[in-house]
Amino acid sequence: MEMSKVMEKKYSLVSLIAYATPTIVMMVFMAFYTMIDGIFLANFVSATALSAVNIFLPVYGLITAIALMLGTGGSAIVAKKMGENKEREAKENFSFIALSGSVIGVLIMLVGSIFLNPLLEVLGANANGELFQLTFDYARIILLVSPLMVLQMFFQSFFVTVGKANVGLMITIVGGVANIVLDYVFIIILQMGITGAAVATAIGIGLPAIFGTIYFLKRNENELCLVKPKIDIAVLITSFVNGSSEMVNNLSFSVVTFAYNILMIQYFGVAGVAAVTVILYVMYLIESIFTGYATGVAPIFSYNYGSKNINQLKSVFKHSLWIIFFGSVIVYGISIIIGPYFIHFMSSKGSQVEMIAMDGFRIFSITFLLIGFNIFTSVMFTAFSNGKVSGFISLLRTFVFVIVFLLILPPVIGENGIWMAVPLSEILALIICSVFLTLNRKVYHYI
Repeated sequence: MEMSKVMEKKYSLVSLIAYATPTIVMMVFMAFYTMIDGIFLANFVSATALSAVNIFLPVYGLITAIALMLGTGGSAIVAKKMGENKEREAKENFSFIALSGSVIGVLIMLVGSIFLNPLLEVLGANANGELFQLTFDYARIILLVSPLMVLQMFFQSFFVTVGKANVGLMITIVGGVANIVLDYVFIIILQMGITGAAVATAIGIGLPAIFGTIYFLKRNENELCLVKPKIDIAVLITSFVNGSSEMVNNLSFSVVTFAYNILMIQYFGVAGVAAVTVILYVMYLIESIFTGYATGVAPIFSYNYGSKNINQLKSVFKHSLWIIFFGSVIVYGISIIIGPYFIHFMSSKGSQVEMIAMDGFRIFSITFLLIGFNIFTSVMFTAFSNGKVSGFISLLRTFVFVIVFLLILPPVIGENGIWMAVPLSEILALIICSVFLTLNRKVYHYI
């Protein structure tokens, strides 16, 4: 199959970056879906509208978590079976996981819509306030496209798996551009406010999901395509386990965002929520760069692990460490230069939102030096179908460490403790990742 030529070719440092670039750009565009709404709302509606998007972000993160869990966990299974020449079984697994994702998306839509009011109150929106109504208007529309959101992100993972990252990139760009154009039309021209932002995002999500479904339905028998699914609960469970780190990562992001919102309201009020939204946007964007690279090269690890190509595993791992190292330094430098301008752009000059965000960014930005290595390590273990190690790393890195520091630091050292929680968590995660890489080097032979 065409896939074998892609996975087994000799990669240099430059060609490996080139191979992963479409996936990186694709993930960055996907990160823009929520950011685009925030940019338009911050500049053309109000800071409260920007806060409303962040209040709903934990639910958005839950849907993304499930989609990534199925996509990354399932692609590890499918790529490994294709490496073992079990092509028919790979197609049946792929189709069953896609069907399962659709069903889960429908359940999220129904449950979320029915219990939306109490859900938003739990997330921190006062039932009688403006923030609640704005969050409600945004959330009810996004929930309607939950099934499409799951399929969109699921298919993006498999575009990478079959070596067609360029196709995934193209349809993601189509969705992203549609989102931007429609945000302009609905928010600025038609004055639809936060409802317009939600509709624009929904359409931006729906287009790639529909295109992805059509693409995999049209594939021929010699390539990975949607066929009549064969129900295999064991495969679904294995997908959950394999993709647990991505699930944990995004669920943790949801919980941490919730915790940040509560703390920011406590220390700074609604302006604090808007400020932390701006900084989380920057982190989300930078995370997407490293997630894009790790996800892009993951099928190479899965395929060559299945085919026992040890030399390829060692080469790709070594090159990846150098890419992550230099990429982290470059990204950190760029963030230090551009970050303040982005904060100015997302808030009124001299406003409380701007001052809070600027103070926090100086401390928080240390995170950007560390997340690349930690993300890559976690995704690589997912590619090896070792969901236990991958999930454990993600659980500690994105949830346990952060929540512990958020509980301890603010009462002890005040406001700066809020911003120090994530950087300190990434430092501890770096140590944990190094330990697991050392312990498993003889199991997977990447060293």
